[in-house]
Amino acid sequence: METLGKNALTVLERRYLAKDEKGELIETPEGMLRRVADAVAEADKLYDKNADVKKTSDAFFELMSSLSFMPNSPTLMNAGKPMGQLSACFVLPVEDSMTAIFDAVKNAALIHQSGGGTGFSFSRLRPAGSMVRSTGGVASGPVSFMKVFNAATEAVKQGGTRRGANMGILRVDHPDIVEFIRCKSDLKEITNFNISVGLTEAFMHAVEADAEYDIIDPRTKAAAGKKRAREVFELIVAMAWENGEPGIVFLDRMNRDNVVPCAGEIESTNPCGEQPLLPYESCNLGSLNLMKMLKETDSGYELDYDRMGTAVDTAIHFLDNVIDVNKYPLAEISEMTLSTRKIGLGVMAFADVLFRLGVPYNSEEGIALADKLMGFIKARADEASAALAKKRGAFPLYEKSTLSGAPLRNATRTTIAPTGTISIICNASSGVEPLFALAFVRNVMDNDELPQVDPFFAEVVKREGFYSDALMRRIAREGTLHNIAEVPERIKRVFVTAHDITPADHINMQAAFQRHTDNAVSKTVNFRHEATKEEVSEAFMLAYKLGCKGVTIYRDGSRTGQVLNLGVKKEEKKGGAKTLPARITPRPRPEVTRGVTEKVVIGCGNLYITVNYDDEGICEVFANLGRAGGCPSQSEATSRLVSTALRSGMDVSAIIEQLKGIRCHSTLRQRATNGNIKVLSCPDAIGRALEKVVKMKEAEEKQRNPAPALEPAAEAEFDVTPRNGTIEPPSGAEDFIPCPECGSAMEHEGGCVICRACGYSKCG
Repeated sequence: METLGKNALTVLERRYLAKDEKGELIETPEGMLRRVADAVAEADKLYDKNADVKKTSDAFFELMSSLSFMPNSPTLMNAGKPMGQLSACFVLPVEDSMTAIFDAVKNAALIHQSGGGTGFSFSRLRPAGSMVRSTGGVASGPVSFMKVFNAATEAVKQGGTRRGANMGILRVDHPDIVEFIRCKSDLKEITNFNISVGLTEAFMHAVEADAEYDIIDPRTKAAAGKKRAREVFELIVAMAWENGEPGIVFLDRMNRDNVVPCAGEIESTNPCGEQPLLPYESCNLGSLNLMKMLKETDSGYELDYDRMGTAVDTAIHFLDNVIDVNKYPLAEISEMTLSTRKIGLGVMAFADVLFRLGVPYNSEEGIALADKLMGFIKARADEASAALAKKRGAFPLYEKSTLSGAPLRNATRTTIAPTGTISIICNASSGVEPLFALAFVRNVMDNDELPQVDPFFAEVVKREGFYSDALMRRIAREGTLHNIAEVPERIKRVFVTAHDITPADHINMQAAFQRHTDNAVSKTVNFRHEATKEEVSEAFMLAYKLGCKGVTIYRDGSRTGQVLNLGVKKEEKKGGAKTLPARITPRPRPEVTRGVTEKVVIGCGNLYITVNYDDEGICEVFANLGRAGGCPSQSEATSRLVSTALRSGMDVSAIIEQLKGIRCHSTLRQRATNGNIKVLSCPDAIGRALEKVVKMKEAEEKQRNPAPALEPAAEAEFDVTPRNGTIEPPSGAEDFIPCPECGSAMEHEGGCVICRACGYSKCG
């Protein structure tokens, strides 16, 4: 088993490894991978009763334990367990009737509970204001029903390990398209959806010609009016510029590549946009770790295509087996998925590989490498699928498909997914994204800033002879090498990050991978904060011209505080702007904080309380329970509210007064026999921790010492230990979205955000 990093272990323990009823870990990382390998290998028996399942399991285990390949999260979480739902991506139809709509809500809840994400097209729903014959009333329209789906998602936790995620798509020719484009202008609305506008070729031609296009009534399929295409396109651009949504998908292009049009029309994708699917279809994904496909020679690193080819063969076998051992949440999904047997093999660590090959991401050489690399994977995946078809048969709808040549086992074979937490497990950069930053800063209680540097960059800098902690801290603050004179130009050219790369370079790279991908490519096109709407428009048009199937953009600083849903929007009315009554908005979380973590014994075990502060005062609190269980949601809620109150300027003494003295029956019962328990509850412990830090700060001011030791009070209620720290964003990034679980900086990825410190992710 390959050695795992600290972040990988954190993610596995929190989200993947099996636990008992008390929340105690009962599985190791190696045990998890063996569980998955054994369960998936069992499918071989369906095709050969004498199959050497042990040999297959060992091959699967070796592929995963070497971190050469990792399947999507539901497979890691559920394979070999009673739930047994192994797919990440689903699309559900939403028909135009109340019964059908709420059937879709129920089905989505079942999928979210099992760890999957769902995509919907709301294009079949009649527009707002339409007559409903059965009741004599009027329809409320697609956006109102999206809010129903959103509320249902909020109520469902995905098996306790993943959060519900949805994609909502509306065709650009739907009568309610303008309301849809604007539906996420308030970031507190429809928070569990990514949204994309489904663009047609007719619409794009009308945009180019500055002409009108037809609006289509979804019930009659007849024209119901016209709109000026460029005005609608400019509204999409303006909203995407404002907060990153909506994205766009090219529906006709996706259906051009629909190999089974006999089974239906592609209407939607999964939440991150990389997997177009038919209604009721699902797909399981997996990604090769390109770092493991490198070999080191006397002249440097190079890609080992022989090793890569062998890995592709085993991965295709693995993913095809998943289809057979999967326990689908609905009979309709099982039937559709088994009829097409779609899989999606992709990659991760592309940015890491470019660094080692000395190839800039934003270069013609980088584009050429992407083209060659994905071309090889696509061809080898097709060969592996054809080989399986000879042994097991082609997918059932093959004869009715648009495919020609050798029969294939799988209707699609390749997908570029964002990889998210599985790339953290593999200690790799995500998908085909550039690196977010070369260095971060971790803060610990003694005010020290510990630079966390990309290991290969650190290796190169040390070899070149200009490494220093001070330089690494500066790189972490700047977020780029661009303005750092100490770094030679040849190194600056190779070690580019997301904010160094132009939108056009992002699109060119996405297009290179799309040319050799059956499904689609999840990719975030980053824009600097100062980018104009015209630049966003140019990126959308470039993506259209280069053959991309969709685009997600993010302008730096356009979504500050969204994860915590903070801030107040202005309400605009016709005839003038109406502003809501003045309210207090919390100040942004500081880029650099200082703080302490204290351990306190409560009735449920150990509670670890982190109190952070900056020059303006105490600004946040985190409370985490040990493995004994307890009420983690309660302590997390308390911490979030306290942190919000602190950054809103509330007097800390008033907060302490409200928290101290709150009692918990569990803690009080244990306190009667356990002399180590000196608090009344979790909130009481948080209040006391805040009080101690206030006293520490007062002593600090008196002594004019910027970093005093925290002296325990006479009663020594807490053990004071340095915390591991939180990852801070580079100052080059305009916004800071803190992870609600660990406080680290969140990265934007495929329309979602992810914390690479603890694995928390959220779409919408």
